[in-house]
Amino acid sequence: MARRHSSHRVRSAQGEVRIPEKLHFRIGEVSELTQTKPYVLRFWETEFPMLKPIKSRAGHRLYRREDVQTVLEIKRLLYDRGYTIEGARKQLAKGAEVGEQQKELFQPATAEAPWNVIRRELQGILTMLSRKC
Repeated sequence: MARRHSSHRVRSAQGEVRIPEKLHFRIGEVSELTQTKPYVLRFWETEFPMLKPIKSRAGHRLYRREDVQTVLEIKRLLYDRGYTIEGARKQLAKGAEVGEQQKELFQPATAEAPWNVIRRELQGILTMLSRKC
């Protein structure tokens, strides 16, 4: 019986990149996936604080899936969009701030149970819709 390897697809400058369902990737694997030289990845680690692969006991870099996605985004900003390293760093930081703000939008504003807040909002929407019909 053949075992199917699952992967996650990410759009990049080269088209769609399939990131295998693994916890960690070595620098050579990331280099191959992103079509970026290992020395470029090591340099980007020094320039982009959000790109921090963990180190194994043997000292090998181990990139997480998020790190691979970050590498693809850095590459897109630098090579496709023409950003400078500083500009790409600011753009990535801005994206992180937007993500944090968006998370806050979905938190309930009151101490009520989330289901009660949702129910009340839905009832208000139904009331508005029934008035328009």
